[in-house]
Amino acid sequence: MSEPIFQIKKSFRFNSAHYLPGAPDGHKCRNLHGHTYEVVIECRGTMDIEAGWVIDFGDISDIMRPLIKQLDHVVLNELEGLKYTTAEELCYWIWERTKPKLPSLISVVVHETPTSCAEYRGEVI
Repeated sequence: MSEPIFQIKKSFRFNSAHYLPGAPDGHKCRNLHGHTYEVVIECRGTMDIEAGWVIDFGDISDIMRPLIKQLDHVVLNELEGLKYTTAEELCYWIWERTKPKLPSLISVVVHETPTSCAEYRGEVI
């Protein structure tokens, strides 16, 4: 008998400032500005028959808490490992720090605004 596979998501928010040094001259995002970011962590797995869940949402929060604290109310350009501070780079930065602690992680989505986001699924070319 096959087991159902679930995908679960947990969202987090933080506020930060940044500027995009790689943007063309004259682009408004080269200037310091801020966002209320939303990060969505997605995991995949089968349900633990004893617990009734794939993973405890609290465990995801425990893993993410130090990262969100590091990202909140700072200038992202001042953090080690963030050169461009784009949503794409933030996805990868979060993935690299989360995947070793959360093996069921399949996706990191970073929303810069309610209508603009990037997603990383661990793929490289």
